[in-house]
Amino acid sequence: MSRLSLIILILGGIIAVILIIAYPSYRSDIRAARERVISGSKVIETKCGPIEYATRGEGLPVLVVHGAGGGYDQGLWIARDNVGEGLCIIAPSRFGYLRTPLPHDASPAAQADAHACLLDSLNISKVAVVGVSAGAPSSMQFALRYPERTSSLALIVPGIYTPEKPVESPSPVPLPFVLSTIFKSDFPLWVAMKVYPSSVLYTLGVPPSSQSRLTDAQKNELMRSLLPYSPRIDGMVNEGKIFSALDRYPLETITAPTLVISAADDPWKTYDAAKYTAENIPGAKFIGFETGGHLLIGQEEKVRSEVAQFIKRHAIAK
Repeated sequence: MSRLSLIILILGGIIAVILIIAYPSYRSDIRAARERVISGSKVIETKCGPIEYATRGEGLPVLVVHGAGGGYDQGLWIARDNVGEGLCIIAPSRFGYLRTPLPHDASPAAQADAHACLLDSLNISKVAVVGVSAGAPSSMQFALRYPERTSSLALIVPGIYTPEKPVESPSPVPLPFVLSTIFKSDFPLWVAMKVYPSSVLYTLGVPPSSQSRLTDAQKNELMRSLLPYSPRIDGMVNEGKIFSALDRYPLETITAPTLVISAADDPWKTYDAAKYTAENIPGAKFIGFETGGHLLIGQEEKVRSEVAQFIKRHAIAK
């Protein structure tokens, strides 16, 4: 046996031992994650098909549309950090996420129609809409297609069209390739969380400068929010298709009062798109932070205050 073969054999043995030791912990974490997402939501039959959703709180109805890698659970988390209290949060899982299936037409326009179908099934006629990251295109489409049902529109770190720069991924590898070949199982992502947590956080849009402001508990919460990942892959692959063909929407025809928020150091490059969108929607307000990254770390209190006040100011009684 050559020296190289011996080294490979020894390394392979070490990796195998590590995997054997780590796997029970992985199984425990995934089991807990699956129980968490299944127990926290409902699936309702609508005219647009089955849609998973959760609600929280009482007051003015707010449709919170989650971003890439999300689901209803991310929507609730977004509402907690960016929307505030005293509101009735409606958080659906978008197409291909968790228990909402991916239809043949999974475009932002079709997703906007599904938002309307969900509201119909819940007997809600009008809502404030908060679209975050990759949830922004269908949120804008909802405002365009259902202006009479949109009391206000808030777009936070929106993954939308800009003439200057397309939405970019922090990863040099095409997203659909990564998802369809590597992350069919939850295990690779779980290992990455344990071995390269800073890289996982950066992929979530948290730059190193913002990571240093997070406690260990906050970092763990952020990464745990991705699990289980396998039931989100269809939605993520669809996200890649949407981002590769982003069009300019007729911004000038959006009539809902609009608030747009982003941060200049967002690794997902949403700042220019946010600013461009606010400049072209009549009367829209733009709030730009210098720091905070894609999750607006350190700006949560300001964002919560601005979004809550904006929603309540423009709420119209049903």
